Amino acid sequence: MPVPADWPTTEAAALAEQQRLRPLVRAHDDEDAPGDLIAGVDVAYDDDRDLVVAAAVLLDRDTLDVVEQATAVGRIAFPYLPGLLAFRELPAVLDALAALTRTPDTVVCDGYGLAHPRRLGLASHLGVLTGLRTLGVAKTPFTFDHHEPDAPRGSWTPLTDPATGEEVGRAVRTRPGVKPVFVSVGHRIGLDTAVRTTLDLARRYRLPETTRHADSLCRRALAEALRDGTTAN
Repeated sequence: MPVPADWPTTEAAALAEQQRLRPLVRAHDDEDAPGDLIAGVDVAYDDDRDLVVAAAVLLDRDTLDVVEQATAVGRIAFPYLPGLLAFRELPAVLDALAALTRTPDTVVCDGYGLAHPRRLGLASHLGVLTGLRTLGVAKTPFTFDHHEPDAPRGSWTPLTDPATGEEVGRAVRTRPGVKPVFVSVGHRIGLDTAVRTTLDLARRYRLPETTRHADSLCRRALAEALRDGTTAN
């Protein structure tokens, strides 16, 4: 998995690229419906061996059955810097998605979209690069504020930027009385639709099935790569 030749390698270049791409995000629903094939993507690392493994798992939205899955292994493309994780993860994620034989109608990222200091988290970055409909479902609120949603499933409260008061996502209760997840728009989707999609995918557990399957697959693939002695390209 070669890293693209023009991929940013410094903090300054990555920040400039985020500023360039941010105006291209479409934070509203397209005319098309979100569709029935929903992909989840996630990554796992071994920093000591300079390895990153990405997984893409395609699910049927109605049944939540796995339709197809793929992985990609490569070298870590960027250092760990808060707010710039997309540059570390996206080359492998793009390869995993490209290995699927069917194109997802929507991609769910384990992370943020517009809920990002520069409004270009992984989900938005991926959406702009690929043109795919994307959303982010994160486990923590990052640097943003929220009040706890009511206890019933489906309750939500705004996730807001403390500096501006802007709503950048929602804290969503996917299980009664269980701590919420944090949903944000990625690309080509509105926030209401992103929340509904998350709830459709999280019928039994706190996290969407897309995230659960992708997380499990990338961890297994990383363990196999280490066991086989795989090295980064």
